[in-house]
Amino acid sequence: MKYRMLTLEELEVFEEDFKQFLIVNGVHAEEWEEMNRSDKEKAVQLVEVFSDSVLQKVYEKIQFLEHRSESSCLVFKLNKENIELISINKKEKSKVNLATPESIHKALQKNAKDIRIFKTQKKYTKIREKEIHELIQQGCLQSSELFWGFLLEILPENTPS
Repeated sequence: MKYRMLTLEELEVFEEDFKQFLIVNGVHAEEWEEMNRSDKEKAVQLVEVFSDSVLQKVYEKIQFLEHRSESSCLVFKLNKENIELISINKKEKSKVNLATPESIHKALQKNAKDIRIFKTQKKYTKIREKEIHELIQQGCLQSSELFWGFLLEILPENTPS
């Protein structure tokens, strides 16, 4: 597998797509039911191929991810050739919390001296979608261009772009 197997809940969402996938691959309803009874391994392999196909399409569309914790907020812009990162980190012994949008906003407004913010970028070391998958596996969630733009505006002047 390239990514991961979709959960049962995710498969339910894509039920019609999965039926079409089976038909395109020459597996009709009766054959699918029989395969589930007699050749579970082959049935699982088909679900794995479908899962990879769905996740590939989803990952191709993702443009921004973020990862928040009490001590940091990392926002990634996933370009075609590279990843850009805006990182907000609380300074040592600071009491700010960066785990929620509200607390980030409060820290930026009232406790700017207690945080470090910087921007950097790097080229992909793997295929773009594989790196996105790994970031999501590490706890990243989809973010927005609006949040990215807001962070760009507040970056200190001397931060590299």
